[in-house]
Amino acid sequence: MTSSIQPALDGTVPETTDNFETWVAQVRPAFEQAAATGREFASWHIKVDAKLPDPPNPKSQWGALMHRFSEEGLVEAVSFTTTRDGSGVRTWRGTRAARTRRAAA
Repeated sequence: MTSSIQPALDGTVPETTDNFETWVAQVRPAFEQAAATGREFASWHIKVDAKLPDPPNPKSQWGALMHRFSEEGLVEAVSFTTTRDGSGVRTWRGTRAARTRRAAA
């Protein structure tokens, strides 16, 4: 059996899901934890560090996730950075509410 998902360097294979809302529930805790630190981050930093699975449609749903978290008051846009392939991506930081654990959930 072959898989289109490449294992991580430690040999683990991230879980996949076909439902966006289920995926959001899976990855939310990692982003809430990152937001609580008050440090600036790009979503791919959290994805890699927490070994998060990809959403059903990775090309659009990572952005949709961060937009949702921004609308909920969990994160706020800070700046831009580049990925390893040179793509520009937004950076985020937890809002004051997220840093004090009062962000809307």
